[in-house]
Amino acid sequence: MKVLMVLTSHDELGDTGKKTGFWVEEFAAPYYVLADAGVEVTLASPKGGQPPIDPSSEKDDAQTEATKRFDSDEELKQKLANTRRLEEIEASDYDGVFYPGGHGPLWDLAVDLKSIDLIQDFYRNMKPMAFVCHAPGVLANTKSNNEPLVRGKDVTGFANSEEEAVGLTEVVPFLVEDKMNQLGANYSKGEDWSSYVRIDGKLITGQNPASSKEAAKALLKFL
Repeated sequence: MKVLMVLTSHDELGDTGKKTGFWVEEFAAPYYVLADAGVEVTLASPKGGQPPIDPSSEKDDAQTEATKRFDSDEELKQKLANTRRLEEIEASDYDGVFYPGGHGPLWDLAVDLKSIDLIQDFYRNMKPMAFVCHAPGVLANTKSNNEPLVRGKDVTGFANSEEEAVGLTEVVPFLVEDKMNQLGANYSKGEDWSSYVRIDGKLITGQNPASSKEAAKALLKFL
């Protein structure tokens, strides 16, 4: 089984002068769920090479079993430093796809034409897709039959209340919860910062970092 994992290449947190990128837990937890089950995981990003890590996700209070394992996993760090360029990737080579969050994807992957194309391809071919935390935002411009891909679908994603808690409501290009509602998705959320996953057909969405392991397990079941 082969799964594609798509990471952001964007590292500027709006015009705050601070850095962003992908959230370590949302990459590490799903990666190990899949890899430990024997899945071959390919890492890709728009620019290729080392994707930026959100510095906030390396703080003590963001550490989990998976992030600690990643910290001492030189082989995976090496693999992460050499992600493939998204434009070289074909959906037909993979059985499923996983998008970790962090704020970065809202800036680049949400409007990246190759990413949009890949997601639509996975969807058309009824392959399982998982998006966690801010990553459901990368579905913003995806379509199915000329309609928003998420229209009428049960989805979740980083909640407005969670964005408010981290003080970035005015910084992000759009709010995931608002965007899903605007597109006509059937958005719902669990308790802030607790694991909450929605599955609609083969579309899997997780609300926040705590949801990343469960979302990966759901993807694994489809595989």
